[in-house]
Amino acid sequence: MRPDYCDEAGGGGLLVPMAWMYSEYIADELLVTGDLMEPTTLEFRAGRDALALTIFLSDGAAAEGLPAVRVDELRLLTAYGASWRRWVCARLEAIARPSGPDGRADPDLAMARAAWRWLEDTELLAADLDAIGPAPWEPVGDEDGEAQVWTPAWQLGLPLGHLAVHLY
Repeated sequence: MRPDYCDEAGGGGLLVPMAWMYSEYIADELLVTGDLMEPTTLEFRAGRDALALTIFLSDGAAAEGLPAVRVDELRLLTAYGASWRRWVCARLEAIARPSGPDGRADPDLAMARAAWRWLEDTELLAADLDAIGPAPWEPVGDEDGEAQVWTPAWQLGLPLGHLAVHLY
């Protein structure tokens, strides 16, 4: 996706990551409309970033808005069990552009990579959905007896994003 340029007469204008910002706006609106999570939480950020990354990396979804075809595509891409992580890595590699047409860094791609780094490197404490019963070697649960584990932010954000798209 090509960034929009604000190039004044003097040259050296500001590169604006319009495609990324629009993807993030769509993701934010979907999550806020779904009313699934408080917008001030890290879980909300994980959902927004995962959904924005999906929108940005799907071919032209940000530029087209959210027609019904794109909503169905987003549902498939964010579905549980889908190989979303591999898809994101492959798409980021496929569009690996170190710079824009004038030799400057592509701000959209930089923002997408920063979001992906945050989603992969940040771990959030979440309910362990795979825990059947407490065992001595498993993480200790909270006061309600619910087992919790540290999980990468994308593993929490992706289902949240999927649910938001499903509720759209």
